Amino acid sequence: MKPAIIGLVGTLVLAGCNTVNYSGPGLEPIPGSITYSGQPRTKLTKSPVGSAFPHDFIDQYGRQVEETYIIQPDRSLIIAHRQYKPIRFFGD
Repeated sequence: MKPAIIGLVGTLVLAGCNTVNYSGPGLEPIPGSITYSGQPRTKLTKSPVGSAFPHDFIDQYGRQVEETYIIQPDRSLIIAHRQYKPIRFFGD
């Protein structure tokens, strides 16, 4: 019984991965974001619509930030996720 439940849960998780549709407004850009000064001039023509990519930078307060962008159908970028990484001292 347990393997069947685990298989069902795994199937549902994988099915959810293929049907992601992000149509929200996204997060507001902050200094260091790719879209902070507006959309980039160059369009990402070789990347498929809906694909995501990360961008790491240091914000104005010295925190390490990781943002995930999604390419929209009009080739603009939207910030889908932002995570602030903890500050590490001495290689902790």
